[in-house]
Amino acid sequence: MERGQEAVRLRDIEIGDAGWLIMRHGELYADDEGFDWTFEPLVAEILVDFLRNRDHRVERAWIAVRGAQRLGSIFCVRQDAQTAKLRLFLLEPAARGLGLGQRLLDACLDHARDTGFQRLTLWTHKSHQAACALYARNGFTMLAEQAVHSFGCDLIEQRWEIDLTDR
Repeated sequence: MERGQEAVRLRDIEIGDAGWLIMRHGELYADDEGFDWTFEPLVAEILVDFLRNRDHRVERAWIAVRGAQRLGSIFCVRQDAQTAKLRLFLLEPAARGLGLGQRLLDACLDHARDTGFQRLTLWTHKSHQAACALYARNGFTMLAEQAVHSFGCDLIEQRWEIDLTDR
């Protein structure tokens, strides 16, 4: 564990986390990417679906906390019988550069492997350079990219995937 992470723990989603996730995704993506208000409903829909329909046998959420302070999140959800999907990967600006992103990604990858998924896929934007570099370092392959206008911005969407059967 790197310095500054000693008190950081990963826990399951709890009361208040959904509201925080919607708010922080909206605020951070507006500040960092120029996204408009239409991004928040997408985050809310992902969370509502997870909270209402979660399959506790294979789907997980991790919230990184230091004391009562939320620092980040990552979710592993079922896309189909063989494929898991990484969702809602977020790091607070103050938590970036501490190795916490790798720790969250490791938790998600380990869980997806341990529950028998063969692949883990994700959707992101090319502008998320640090996250894309993290995915590439961990063996993900970018499968597709497409120019879109979403959330009030011109973006390049990307789809990444990793084969979980290759260790």
